[in-house]
Amino acid sequence: MNAGMAVVGRTAESAAIRMIQREAVVLEPRRTVARVVRIGAIVAFGAGAALRIGQVSAQDASMLNERVTQQSVADTICRPGYADTVSPPLDEMMEYKERLLAQLGIDSGEGSRYALDRRVPIVLGGSPDAPANLGLLPWTGHRGERRKELLTAKLKRCVCVGQITLSEAQATIAGDWPAVYSRFMRASCDAGGAGGAEPEASSNDSGS
Repeated sequence: MNAGMAVVGRTAESAAIRMIQREAVVLEPRRTVARVVRIGAIVAFGAGAALRIGQVSAQDASMLNERVTQQSVADTICRPGYADTVSPPLDEMMEYKERLLAQLGIDSGEGSRYALDRRVPIVLGGSPDAPANLGLLPWTGHRGERRKELLTAKLKRCVCVGQITLSEAQATIAGDWPAVYSRFMRASCDAGGAGGAEPEASSNDSGS
């Protein structure tokens, strides 16, 4: 990958991270909801090596947006501004977060420590508002929302340049994502790997 392409790639990835952070209202993944089955998962890294993952099944369809498929990624999640077109109003999501806090017995005064999290983020084809896809996560820590946002941005980039499939990305983020965080973040998802160049993300796009 030449220097010019590297700069473009970093710019797109930074924009993707900003897009996810802007809407992070925070939800916590209930691991019993996501039924993720990995079959022979293999992740390979190295200098200039493509990221490869073995066959991975999709999780519970109730967590997903049926409009987002492997065939439609170019017109949906990889299109700048996509998340803004499907995201519910922020006030509605904040009300939902308050209800979740109450259900979990968390004082509303502690609410700022938690994010309304989409188990499968919008930018990876997750449903914007399905209850099965919503939960609470702390903002910080090993399993925190901020860390998940970074991995989400990397997975989206890898999908959009054709180095992993949409279902692989969804299974990764809905599963035990902290366990593979470091390996994925070290992976190179550049436009030279496969699938052509990724459209540059809009700084106004969002959709965790």
